[in-house]
Amino acid sequence: MPAPDVRPPNRSPTSLSLPDMNAPARLDPAARIDRLLNREPIVWLSTVRPDSTPHLVPIWFSWDGETLFVASKPDARKVRNLRANPKVMLALGEPDEDFDVGLVEAEAELPDVPTAAVLPPGHFAKYRERMAAIGLDDETYLRDYSQPILIRPTRFLPWHGRTTPASATATF
Repeated sequence: MPAPDVRPPNRSPTSLSLPDMNAPARLDPAARIDRLLNREPIVWLSTVRPDSTPHLVPIWFSWDGETLFVASKPDARKVRNLRANPKVMLALGEPDEDFDVGLVEAEAELPDVPTAAVLPPGHFAKYRERMAAIGLDDETYLRDYSQPILIRPTRFLPWHGRTTPASATATF
């Protein structure tokens, strides 16, 4: 007597999908966005004006694995917005091909210290060429961008289109 067929109805052996053991491991959202934060030179910072209108700007930043550091002009719109509402959203990555980007919900703090007091090591080195291109030296940067902003992520939201982007794999 032949063995009974135990396959689910309407499923052939070739239609069952098994995990690809050779596929790269997928990263959790925090690890994926950490990679993007370590790679990208610019993030887009979204704050909210007192009238609830969104305000979006590209910014330079440094990331230490827990907190983003941003330096701003003290009277900038983003600083005024943060005084009223410290909740922010960040967007980073390249939207080419299949939208390999990261979104970060976060809370911002405006320390009552000068930028020089909390400037991360390596921040100037990261932006040396960009600063030189616009005629900005370290002293002028510290004077003009004297308001530090410390941004602590509360939620990581990787986003992409139909394919699995390289930043989502452990081999990136």
